[in-house]
Amino acid sequence: MSAQVVSASNNQDNVSMRVSFRVILALYSIIPICLLLQVLDITSWGGYLKTHLPVSPSHFILFQVLFGTPHIIASALLITTHSDYFRHFQRKIILMSIALAAFFAVGSQLLSYRALYIMVASWTVYHVLKQQHGIARGVCRLPEFYYQLLLWLSVVAGIFIYIGIFLHPSLTDQQTEWVQLLAGILCCVLIISTVWFDRVVQSGSGRLFMWANSLLVITSFYLYVQQYYFLAILVPRIIHDATAYLFYVTHDYNRHHNSPDNVIYRFTARLNIPIVIVLPLISFILAFFLQSYGNNLVRMLTGILFGHEIYNFVTLGVIGYLALMHYYTEAFTWKKDSPYRRYIGFKQ
Repeated sequence: MSAQVVSASNNQDNVSMRVSFRVILALYSIIPICLLLQVLDITSWGGYLKTHLPVSPSHFILFQVLFGTPHIIASALLITTHSDYFRHFQRKIILMSIALAAFFAVGSQLLSYRALYIMVASWTVYHVLKQQHGIARGVCRLPEFYYQLLLWLSVVAGIFIYIGIFLHPSLTDQQTEWVQLLAGILCCVLIISTVWFDRVVQSGSGRLFMWANSLLVITSFYLYVQQYYFLAILVPRIIHDATAYLFYVTHDYNRHHNSPDNVIYRFTARLNIPIVIVLPLISFILAFFLQSYGNNLVRMLTGILFGHEIYNFVTLGVIGYLALMHYYTEAFTWKKDSPYRRYIGFKQ
């Protein structure tokens, strides 16, 4: 989600569960945990983690089942299984689907794989960091220029870190040095800006949020330079995905706990499944099925039906489409005039 939602009223009659800022801040504890793991690996474990962990957590099927794919599926379920939401956003969804299909049809012919990858990676980083900065914005109450400066310093530094990690096998030594140098300069400016803006933030929780978001990027940069790529990606991934679920679950509880009004929650209510686990449970199950069996099933069916096997259709086609649509729709589904907002409140 891309949360520009903190200014939502806390007096709605249909809000009984509220998002806790304290819980969101607690998610940032993954930062010292990952730093501690890195220190222990250097001092006590002989670099075992550095040697044996993959570049990305997404290489672990268990990680993909728990993070990344599930919250993207949850976002899609939220907008498609509530008929009023889908009708409200239908035009935007259809137009963006057409735009994505046209872009990749043309772009795959005109642009290199690296160029396409960097474009998608940049959108990914922007989406992840915009969510956290959007939440912190209402707590920090920074002036617009300060907020935008911290956001874009974080985003551009994050893009270089992302490129440095995922494209490092194809980068020359000189390119790697430039990527690290530019990311390092941006992180230094980010630190200076955060120190300077600290005096503007009036509340202690606002300062914590501002520093937590800056440290998210700085920690990822440090772990990237130390070549702990897995941990560098793990930090923002856990914070982003878990934060999104806090909003999704809160929304669904507030909408359905009195009178379930879509087929999923009417069915699960008959089974006495608690509302707070319904969306995570379904999205985890679907993520597991798609990640574990989706590609093989499509390959087998296309081979039988058409005599030609299609590879990676689910991971690149279905999940890729859902991810890009997730980045797009989450930019407006939580804004002030969105119907989602009727079911979100905040606990200070």
